Amino acid sequence: MNRERKTQTVFVQVVEKPRRKLLLKRGKEATEYFQYCEEVGCEVWEVLKRVEDALFEPAGYWLPEVLRTPGTSRYVQGVEVPLDFQGKRPEGYTLLTLPQGTFMVFQGEPFEEEDFGAAIEGLREHIASFDPTLYGFHYEEDTAPSFQLEPQGQRGYIEARPVSALKDHKK
Repeated sequence: MNRERKTQTVFVQVVEKPRRKLLLKRGKEATEYFQYCEEVGCEVWEVLKRVEDALFEPAGYWLPEVLRTPGTSRYVQGVEVPLDFQGKRPEGYTLLTLPQGTFMVFQGEPFEEEDFGAAIEGLREHIASFDPTLYGFHYEEDTAPSFQLEPQGQRGYIEARPVSALKDHKK
């Protein structure tokens, strides 16, 4: 049997994040980007890009139950800011304190802009088959949010999962 298979390179790194705040806009029932845009509009990203004192670029977050407000969506968009953030909070946006945490960040290959859907799906398939225990970690998606960065063809699609170290893993 001759199966043609294209190998996709995925860069994986472990990143530590300090305790910080998330300036976000909640949806109602959204579990993903397109549903979120239907609920709250697609201008949220542009608002978040203008936040002064942001620690990083805006991102889409999948909040665990412990960080959700009853009656709000699992998927939100936000930008991380320092714990002592005193900047302007746009109307309809809230602040949420995020715990210190460790994240496994997955970055796919660069892609043509019209192929963004396939790039996202390909990376998600990789994440689903990836075993973090081989590297001394396990996923912690009940305590911290997963997140996605804006799909940009020149850098590839990037998505992250919260992890914690396995106690008895030998490196």
